[in-house]
Amino acid sequence: MLGVVVGALVREDRVLLVHRSPSKRAHPGRWDLPGGVVEEGETEMGALARELREELGVQVTTGSTSHLCRVTVRPAGEPVLLSAWLVRDWTGVPTNVAPEEHDDLRWFGLAAMPFLPYEAVQAALVGAVQNDLA
Repeated sequence: MLGVVVGALVREDRVLLVHRSPSKRAHPGRWDLPGGVVEEGETEMGALARELREELGVQVTTGSTSHLCRVTVRPAGEPVLLSAWLVRDWTGVPTNVAPEEHDDLRWFGLAAMPFLPYEAVQAALVGAVQNDLA
């Protein structure tokens, strides 16, 4: 089964989301977490670090991540194992360095965050951020 990782960059109560390009096969034109396919021989963490570097130009700080959830989804018909991670620290300023992947990125507060494609990911993310703030 294909593996996909996504990362939620969080600062205080704000989450960075990317707006998926209208040309994307899965969830075109939707706000989502940045990430992508786990390549053969890669760990989830390795794929997460690579994808965030390629898409946002940031370097994940070692030890700053925690796992949110893992869920089997069918974004384009075929099953995919989606693994979501919370990223609390990174170096670099998140920038859209992959315009073919997404056409915008924006910070959202929890109350204003649009619905993500997968309810389980959104619930785990909101719970983790609220727990951090408590």
